[in-house]
Amino acid sequence: MSIDMSDPRTALIALAAASPPADRMTRRLVDEHGPVQTLQIATSPIPPRGITPLGFATWRRMIAPALDETITEAAIADGERLGLTILTPDDDHWPTGMRDLRDRAPLLLWAKGDTSLLSQPVASRVTITGARASSSYGEQVTAEIVHDLARDGVQIVSGGAYGIDHAAHQAALTTGGKTIGVMASGLDRHYPIGNSDLIERIAEAGVLLSEAAPGVTPTKHRFEERGRILAALSGATAVIEAGARSGTRLVAEEAHTLRRSVGSLPGPVTSASSTGCHLLIQEGIATLITGAHDIRRLIDPTAFDTMTPERATVGTRRSALPGMERFGLPARSTADEMPPPRRLSIPGLR
Repeated sequence: MSIDMSDPRTALIALAAASPPADRMTRRLVDEHGPVQTLQIATSPIPPRGITPLGFATWRRMIAPALDETITEAAIADGERLGLTILTPDDDHWPTGMRDLRDRAPLLLWAKGDTSLLSQPVASRVTITGARASSSYGEQVTAEIVHDLARDGVQIVSGGAYGIDHAAHQAALTTGGKTIGVMASGLDRHYPIGNSDLIERIAEAGVLLSEAAPGVTPTKHRFEERGRILAALSGATAVIEAGARSGTRLVAEEAHTLRRSVGSLPGPVTSASSTGCHLLIQEGIATLITGAHDIRRLIDPTAFDTMTPERATVGTRRSALPGMERFGLPARSTADEMPPPRRLSIPGLR
């Protein structure tokens, strides 16, 4: 296979493969000079106008060793072998929400599946995310919310992880809705490996996305920067469960920075997996949500709520949430997982 590094698309693939996620310097140079000239700049010791010598030297040391034609050639070949699509900002199916990331926008995205879903407005999608170590309460509420949203044609975006992500994708797929999975690794490196079957189903019925080239393994930095893509893709982000220091908080903060609506589901005050949700509400980052009707309002505040009070109530104390098997989840009682109330001991009171 022979590639032409003077082709703008090929040059962009080379730069994306060599750059870390959300690299502002590469993004700036590509926007100002184009990908082909940026490749040439990377081989020159002289910084372009407006770039400090120190900043330019640091950038060159980081990116130049990876600007290898064989690396680019291998990435393109692997993409073709795996049936992947390379999306750039010039393509029709490039997600419109990526523009809001400005100098942190990805140079390109690798995709597998129905990329036409990405050309729809951000108001057609909601990002559902939460704790990996989720409770049955969180999983069941997620399934009910996603069922209602997917049935109304809302696309469900999540990260393909265990816990709340898994429940969101699973409910969307089982309901016959469309779902988008955003990965922190190359699309041939399923992570977590235990969700491989689910990830493949997302590619078949929806679309998988990653800014990492095939063969790239996930890192902490890639997980952190993936949050900006999860947030930018959707008109709103809903956090179902999260610990006080959960990585889910990064997605909510990214959405808040982008002026996207953020919703957070409350849980028991004794539950560590709901502490992060409560903090997001207390800090004014998120609005309290209790069901799909609240998420619809976050996406479109003028939307008319046609839900009945019965459907609008989720996560209440009942013997079991009916029909949870439809979403691939066991029918477990939410009351069983709710801890007993704490008894206060106050002197003088019995």
